[in-house]
Amino acid sequence: MFLSQLAHPNDLHGLSTAELEDVACQIRERHLQVVSTSGGHLGPGLGVVELTLALYQTLDLNVDKVVWDVGHQAYPHKLITGRYHKFDTLRQQSGVAGYLKRTENEFDHFGAGHASTSISAALGMAIARDRKGDDYKCVAIIGDGALTGGMALEAINHAGHLPKTPLLVVLNDNDMSISPPVGALSKYLNRMRHSPPLQFISDSVQESVKNLPFIGGEIPEDFKSLTGSVRRLSVPKVGAVFEELGFKYIGPVDGHDIDSMVKTFQFAHGVGGPVLVHVSTVKGKGYPYAEADQVGYHAQSAFDLTTGKSIPSKKPKPPSYSKVFGQTLVKMCEQDSSIIGITAAMAEGTALNLLQKAIPDQYVDVGIAEQHAVTLAGGMACEGLKPVVAIYSTFLQRAYDQLIHDIGIQNLNVNFILDRAGIVGADGPTHQGQYDISYLRCVPNFVLMAPKDESELQRMMATCLNHNGPSALRIPRGPGEGVATIDEGWESIEIGQSETLTTGKDLLIIAYGSMVYPAIKTGELLSRAGVECTIVNARFVRPFDEKNIHPLAKRIGKVVTMEEGTLLGGFGSAVIESFNDNNILVPVLRIGIPDRLVDHASPDQSKHTLGLTPEQMADNIQDRFKFKSI
Repeated sequence: MFLSQLAHPNDLHGLSTAELEDVACQIRERHLQVVSTSGGHLGPGLGVVELTLALYQTLDLNVDKVVWDVGHQAYPHKLITGRYHKFDTLRQQSGVAGYLKRTENEFDHFGAGHASTSISAALGMAIARDRKGDDYKCVAIIGDGALTGGMALEAINHAGHLPKTPLLVVLNDNDMSISPPVGALSKYLNRMRHSPPLQFISDSVQESVKNLPFIGGEIPEDFKSLTGSVRRLSVPKVGAVFEELGFKYIGPVDGHDIDSMVKTFQFAHGVGGPVLVHVSTVKGKGYPYAEADQVGYHAQSAFDLTTGKSIPSKKPKPPSYSKVFGQTLVKMCEQDSSIIGITAAMAEGTALNLLQKAIPDQYVDVGIAEQHAVTLAGGMACEGLKPVVAIYSTFLQRAYDQLIHDIGIQNLNVNFILDRAGIVGADGPTHQGQYDISYLRCVPNFVLMAPKDESELQRMMATCLNHNGPSALRIPRGPGEGVATIDEGWESIEIGQSETLTTGKDLLIIAYGSMVYPAIKTGELLSRAGVECTIVNARFVRPFDEKNIHPLAKRIGKVVTMEEGTLLGGFGSAVIESFNDNNILVPVLRIGIPDRLVDHASPDQSKHTLGLTPEQMADNIQDRFKFKSI
């Protein structure tokens, strides 16, 4: 069968193992061709090709439900569910999404942008199925790294409490998340990977017990427990944790042996109750460069398939904000042993891998466990350490209760670096960092800031570490402005102090963080039409610089706020609230992300769609305040 002719995943039914292996080769070829051309996640999908084909052989996708954890491991799923011919639009504007998306395809049963959600969602579907009296299979596919997330363990605990609710959990164990996984659970799984497969040897015992001639036909309680006792004896190490939590455990199974997996999944469907099938896979399978460097090839920009090397940009770019942060943190840690960098399984993404390599004693990776990361940092702060927690803006949302209860209310000296704040591009709605300004503004005791460039980032890092209390510093994705940085002697910024960049009598533009340089360009465009702008780099949204900005607003009388975040409760809202509370009655135009989801596209495309280019903002300002045409 040609992959391009596959009209429905059920068309896989009845194919021989050899035919499925041929389809697997076609999937890898298409996967590599597209990702090498336009970029995307590489290693995760390559590792689950056979798993996907074998599992779908045993399911009726007209009715059965499959929930993939995260989504970047689901490229093979996309290729066999009607998206083969559009796959070259992957992660491009109006193209195939890089993650699962319910509105994109009927077989994307649950959206997934972050880890540890699949078991909860699949269990919810299973409970709904049973309540409605329906009969279909519910399957969750979760990576071993995602088991470090507390939500996955909570779901396992709940599912094990429902012995009559059929649920299949497939543990895709490749000994990796994005980076190598951490913790005791990872070590346990690693031992299991090298153990012999477990069969249900207690089944025959159970049947034998049923056939014994008990008086009155009732099986005594002592004999009822015999099956469980034999089962526990059979799994002293292999799968014992899952067995004790109420799951039937099968595995480990070779995740690249289609025939073995088909038989295993068929058997698992007939067991009843919650079942966990442990599948051992190789991340990046089938592409030697990805197998050899599983971290580096987790996701890739465009690269040469023959050499595996990235295709260099046509023009050099300044270092990313993340890299400047990571390099500066290393220098600060060298000077102060009380500083501790903390990541939640995103060392490379946040550039904390630089600290890991340079000073591992001042580096902590907690796994995919943002809640734990935040409260862990709180405990460190209680004992005089200076934790710096680097987490993507969108992922810190998972620890909101901890931000309030464990850090804010207790006024602990924990410093948060919110990476990927603002528009992030091709990863789509689940990864846009558009909400952090809004969700942090109301958290007690927090100081919130954002730099306009690399140099100011360094100064704000010093400001955070010299401040006795919680702080959050948001930085955008991508390269900086090309501003020079220094290796020591970073000067703090006075908390709440803004910076006036230009002076003009007609319009006051107050910009926050990554919108400062676009504000300057907007001001230049307006100046050509005779509109003279005062442009202020706010630096802080909390505390807001009322001392300097209020007099400017009163004198100029027309105000524009600019932010790369949602307008609902965002920076512009903070400015208006401050004006209103102080009886400053001036018109304010807020420019930012409106109340809408930002879909996958390049950052420049998204900004154009949202009206956030300097040209669009200048036109918007001209229309609002009736300045003459530019």
